[in-house]
Amino acid sequence: MYAAERQQEILRLARDSGRVDVLSLAEEFQVTAETVRRDLKALDRAGLVRRVHGGAIPAGRLDFEPDLAERDTVAADEKDRIARAALAELPDDGSVILDAGTTAARLAAEFPLESDVTVVTHGLPVAARLADHPGLTLHLVGGRIRHRTRAAVDDWALRAYREINADVLFLATNGFSLEGGLTTPDLAEAAVKRAIIAAARRVVLIADSAKFGQQHFARFGDLSDVDLLITDTGLSPENALAIERAGTEVVRA
Repeated sequence: MYAAERQQEILRLARDSGRVDVLSLAEEFQVTAETVRRDLKALDRAGLVRRVHGGAIPAGRLDFEPDLAERDTVAADEKDRIARAALAELPDDGSVILDAGTTAARLAAEFPLESDVTVVTHGLPVAARLADHPGLTLHLVGGRIRHRTRAAVDDWALRAYREINADVLFLATNGFSLEGGLTTPDLAEAAVKRAIIAAARRVVLIADSAKFGQQHFARFGDLSDVDLLITDTGLSPENALAIERAGTEVVRA
């Protein structure tokens, strides 16, 4: 079977089942896992599938949301660099909001021991990383916990965020673009993200470059709501310049 024929069949399987995985495809077509990864990369570049950890999904699945453990393994090095770069945005004192998300959890793990800021978060993994920090004051916002993200949502969370004014928000997103704005698969998560944007004087978006151009079901803001985007060098200089021309500063870590 030629590569083009195999890729066409992979695309059919992805559309039929909603997801394909590398090892099953390798067994199905009697090829190596590396060959399958090259096929998925070609289909991803063509905009026909979206690669996820261990496989791919059809590009049209705007509501797809991998679980937290799976997302934490994706772009791990890039997320670490973004987290370290974001430390420069921590105030000497004052207050910050840390959104739920794997990059935000990595940022929490990087907080210096001498930091004495007040931190507010609705993300359980973020709070767990900061619970034993000796200097800072930690507030955990409550609500219904979403299993996939370990984040508190709904009325309790929204009410809590309406009652505070933070100096800096470190915001997470599933997708961002100039045209599509800031998006996430879940409406309840989107509502909390809108609330934390409104609760902060400065908004810092921490998002790896693979999320650029991605659009999901629930839109919660525009890039114009973001003061600073911290991403990785996978975002091209041309796209970074376009974002800056629209009013958002960009750091490529």
